Amino acid sequence: MYKLLIVDDEPQILEGVKRTLDWEKLGFAHIETSETYDGAIAKAVAFGPDLAIFDVCIGKERGYDAIRKLKEIRLPATYIMMSGYEQFEYAVQAIHCGAKDYLLKPIERVKLQALVERIIVEDLNGTIEGAEPDDRDMDPILGVRYDSLSKLTNRILQMVKAEYGHNLNLKTVAERFRMNGTYLGQLFLKETQMKFSEYLMAYRMFRARERIQTTDEKIATIAQSVGYANLNYFYTHFNAYFHKSPSDLRRKD
Repeated sequence: MYKLLIVDDEPQILEGVKRTLDWEKLGFAHIETSETYDGAIAKAVAFGPDLAIFDVCIGKERGYDAIRKLKEIRLPATYIMMSGYEQFEYAVQAIHCGAKDYLLKPIERVKLQALVERIIVEDLNGTIEGAEPDDRDMDPILGVRYDSLSKLTNRILQMVKAEYGHNLNLKTVAERFRMNGTYLGQLFLKETQMKFSEYLMAYRMFRARERIQTTDEKIATIAQSVGYANLNYFYTHFNAYFHKSPSDLRRKD
């Protein structure tokens, strides 16, 4: 089970972030909050969160400075930066301090859910479905219920799940629906906050990881089964997505 730290100088924002997602369902059994810079540092050191969400402005202090300080003492956590100000400088500072991503307030549930799901897989070595992998009503990549998505998007997701092992791309999907590829891609991005190619790769990685952890099949066989004819290309995507090789993942498990 994971630990979460949320830092914001506004109590209502802290409560809002806590209520935005079903954190327990995602595997976060312990949640701590802080309204001050010094309190956040102290709690992070004592608590050791797996994931920490910092507001950019914590009173007169800055969340990215707190993240830098925690990284300097080598606290093993993943960080998300949030802000109510759409200022480019804050986004730049979030990147420079090593935050995983930067979200604008009020935080959209779908964006936060997708980001947390990605962090669970990429940084926490967990399963992308969260705490209840048998929940068939939730999409394993987007982390949202299928009935919250449009009929068109659901059909696209079904196509990916059925044909991810084949030569699938946005053009071929658009041809099936007799739609313009660019327009279809824009619709998919608007609703899911992911490009079609990003979703397809994420789903292929999800299936590859599942087979690596549950079977003794050769990596080359698994790569081909999830749509990668070129083994080197598969290794490149896998390493970039999980920050470890397929063999390292199998040895650890």
